[in-house]
Amino acid sequence: MVEHGQTSMAGQRLGAPETLGISTLEPGHKPPAMPAGRLVPIRVLLLDDSEEIFDISHRASGRVLFETVCSHLNLIEGDYFGLEFQSSHRKMVSLYKCNPCMRVCPGPKHTILRFVVKFFPPDHTVLLEELTRYLFALQVRQDLASGRLTCSDPSAALLVSHIIQSEIGDFEETRCRQHLLNTNYIPDQMALMDTIMEFHHKHTGQSPAESDYRLLEVASRLEMYGIRLHPAKDREGTKLSLAVAHGGVLVFQGHNRINDFNWSKIRKLSFKRRRFLVKLRQNVNQDTLEFLMASRDCCKMFWKICVEYHAFFRLFEEPRPKPKPVLFSRGSSFRFSCVCFLQNCRTDNAYCIAKELLNTERTYLKDLELITGVLDKEDCVPEALKTLLTSTYEPLHSHHTHFLQELEERLSLWEGQCNMQVKGEIQRLGDLLLKSVQELKALSAQLEMSSECVFALERACVASRRLECVCREFELQKVCYIPLNVFLLSPLHRLLHYRQILDRLCKHYPPTHTDYSDCKAALDDVCELEAALRPGLEQIENYQKLLELQKDLIGVEHLAVAGRQLIRLGCLSKLSGKGLQQRMFFLFNGVLLYSTRGITSTNQFTVHRQLPLHGMTIRESEDEWGVPHSFTLMVQQQSLVVAARSESEMEKWMEDLKMAVDMAEESNGPTADLLTAKSSGASEVESEDDHRGSQTSLQRNGNDSANTRHRGNTTAHVCWHRNTSVSKLDFSIATENQLSGNLLRKFKNSNGWQRLWVVFTNFTLFFYKTHEDEYPLASLPLLGYSVTHAGESENIHKDHVFKLHFKSHIYYFRTESEYFFERWMTVIRSATVSASRTRYLNRTEPD
Repeated sequence: MVEHGQTSMAGQRLGAPETLGISTLEPGHKPPAMPAGRLVPIRVLLLDDSEEIFDISHRASGRVLFETVCSHLNLIEGDYFGLEFQSSHRKMVSLYKCNPCMRVCPGPKHTILRFVVKFFPPDHTVLLEELTRYLFALQVRQDLASGRLTCSDPSAALLVSHIIQSEIGDFEETRCRQHLLNTNYIPDQMALMDTIMEFHHKHTGQSPAESDYRLLEVASRLEMYGIRLHPAKDREGTKLSLAVAHGGVLVFQGHNRINDFNWSKIRKLSFKRRRFLVKLRQNVNQDTLEFLMASRDCCKMFWKICVEYHAFFRLFEEPRPKPKPVLFSRGSSFRFSCVCFLQNCRTDNAYCIAKELLNTERTYLKDLELITGVLDKEDCVPEALKTLLTSTYEPLHSHHTHFLQELEERLSLWEGQCNMQVKGEIQRLGDLLLKSVQELKALSAQLEMSSECVFALERACVASRRLECVCREFELQKVCYIPLNVFLLSPLHRLLHYRQILDRLCKHYPPTHTDYSDCKAALDDVCELEAALRPGLEQIENYQKLLELQKDLIGVEHLAVAGRQLIRLGCLSKLSGKGLQQRMFFLFNGVLLYSTRGITSTNQFTVHRQLPLHGMTIRESEDEWGVPHSFTLMVQQQSLVVAARSESEMEKWMEDLKMAVDMAEESNGPTADLLTAKSSGASEVESEDDHRGSQTSLQRNGNDSANTRHRGNTTAHVCWHRNTSVSKLDFSIATENQLSGNLLRKFKNSNGWQRLWVVFTNFTLFFYKTHEDEYPLASLPLLGYSVTHAGESENIHKDHVFKLHFKSHIYYFRTESEYFFERWMTVIRSATVSASRTRYLNRTEPD
C-alpha cells in the first residue's frame, strides 16, 4: 500500500525486522483489514522529514491508516504516536482512529498528514524500543528548532550536543563547527556554538542509540517537554495558555507555568461555546474555573486532547458509549478509543501493595505538614522547642515529599503500562523503598528525636499555662483528628508500616523475581532500624497514653511518671445496693482505678477509688451473686463485685488483672497514691448517685480544668459509650494497623454508593471527600462494632462488600479489589475484636 518501495530512514538506521505495528495497549490485536472500495493516495510526512504515500480505501478509518504507517515503520510501541493535519482554519488537528479518513480529512490529495509523538510519558525509560526512542528524539529535535521546547542556554547546548553526536559521531573540531554552521538546531545557535562543541567533546564513544537516550533523559526533565500551548484568557481577560500533560491540566503565562490541576483534583472537564470549564473536587475559593478560548472549535479540540491524555495515563475503566437517541443528539459523541485498562493491575498483588503504600504515604505526609506548621506562629512557644520541632520534622517532611512524588510517578507509569504487559523497571517497588529506607537511616537522629519532642512539649506546657491552652484548643479543631502527641510520633509509626509493606512484598515475590532482592535488602534495613528504635517507641507510646488519660481524669495526680504502665481501660458494671452501675476502670501496674462520667461541660471522668494490686485476689462470682459475667476483687479485707458485658470481656479483664497482680507481687514495692489530696478523703466511700458525685467532685476540685473544654472522642470516652475495653496490646496492634484509601459507602436504607477517602487510625474511620481535604467530614469509632461479609439476603449485589454494625447502626463498604477487601477487613477487625494476651501471643508465635 506504500507507493515507494523503500522503507523510511528510521527503519534503515535501525535495521528493524519486519513486524506489524500492533498496539501494545491491546495485546494480540491485529490491524483491521482494508475495507473494500477505491484506493485513495494519502501523503504522510514522517518525523525524519521524509514523505510517504499510502494507498488507502476511501472507506477506511483513521486506525487503518495509522497502523499501516506503524507497520511501514516497523513500529511496535505505536500508542505514543498519532497523525495530525491542518484544518481549514489552519489549526493542527488530530486524526482520530475511529473516524473515517475521508470525512475528517477533506481533499486528501492536497492534504499532508504529519506523523507525530502524541503522548509524552514523564519517564523516558518506559520507552522500550530503540526505534521508539529515536522517533521521540526526532520530535524533540523538531520542537527545539520550532521554539516549542524552550529551555535555558546550557540545557539547549547540551541537547544539541547529543543530537550532533548522533548525527556525525565523535567530536572533531573542524567537522563539528562546519556542521553547526550548515545546520540550525535552535534559534540563536551561533551564540552557543562554543558551549555546544564543549559538550560534544565529552560524548566521545557514545553511539547514536545512546545519544538518543541521553537526549530524552535531559529533555524529559524540562518544563516545556511535550507541552502544546493553546491560547486562552481568564475571566479578567488576562492572556494565558492552557496545556495538558500526563499529570493534569496546566496553565501558562508566556512560557512560565503559573498553575496546574492534577487529575485527582479535577471533578469534570467540559466546554460551552468558547468557554472551557474546569470543575474541581474541592477548592475553598472557587469550585469551577473558566477560561475563554478563541472559538468553540478550539475549545472542543482542547477538551478532546484532555480526554485523550486522561484516558491514556489515568483512566481506570473503559467508558461505555451511550446509546444514540433515534431523533435527537445532545453533546459530543467523542470517545477516546485507545484506553488504558487497570483490570490486570487490580488482580496483581504487587500493584495493590504499591497502591496501599501510596495511599498511606499521602496521609502520612499530610500529618507531617500539620506538625511543621502547628506551633510556628505561636509566640508562647519557647525558641528551644521551636528549634527542636523544626530540626526534627522538616528534614523528614522534605524526604517524604520527594518520596511521595517518586511513588506517584511510578504508579502513574505502572497503571499506564500494565496492559502493555511491560515488566522490569516500571512494575516494581523495591528500588524506591530501598533508596528511601537508606535515606531514613541517615535521618535516624530525627526519628529518635520525635520521642524527645513529646517530652519537650509536655514540659513546656507544664511551664506555660498559655501554651497548654493553645495545644488544647488546637486539638479541638477539625484538622486535628487524633491527639497532637500521636502526630508527633507518626515518623516512628510509619517505620512499622514500611516493615509490613516490605514483608508482604517479600512473601508475594519468589526469590527469583527481579524486585525481590531490593525488597529483601530494604526489609533488612527497616528491621535493623526498627530494632534500634523499638524500646524507645514502646516507652513513649505508653507515656503518650498516660498523658491522654491525665487530661481525661479528675482527681488523680502524677499519672504520667516513669515506670507507670497502662495495661487496660474500659467499662465494667459495679454491683452496689442499687444494683449494677456503669463505671470506667483503669488498670495500671500496681493499681486499679475506677471512675464515673457525669453530665459536665468538661467531658472528664471523676476517679472515686484506687485499689492496690499487691495482695489482690480475683475469682469468678456468677453463681454467688447471680449476675452474668461477674467476678470479685478482694484486697485489704475489702471486696468489689463487677460484671462485664460478655464472657469474652470478663476473660480478658481477669487475664490482665491476674498478670498485673503477678507483676505487683514480684515488684514488692508500695503502691503510690494517685488520688489528689482533695479527693483522697472521699476515696473509700463513693456516692451512689453518678451525676451528683461528678458535680461535687468538680466543685471540690476548684481548678481551671473545670472551665476548659476537652476532647470528647478519646479512647476512654468511646469505651464508655460502647461499654467495652481496650488493652495495651490492642493499642500496639492499632499502631501497626493503619490504612488509607478510597471506599464506597452505603447506608442500610439508601440506594446509592458514595465514594469517600477513608483513613483508619486510632480505632476510628475518618471520612473525607478526597485525600486532599484538610479535615474529615465525619468519623466512626469502631470499638464495639462487628465486621462481617455482606450476606446474600441483604440484596447487595456487588463484589468486595463488608458490613459494619453496632446495635441498629449498619454501614456497607465496597472496595475496588479482593486485595483491598482483605486488607480493610484485617485492620478493622483489629479495632472491633479486642485481643487477649494469650490469643495475641499465640498469633504472633513463629511456626
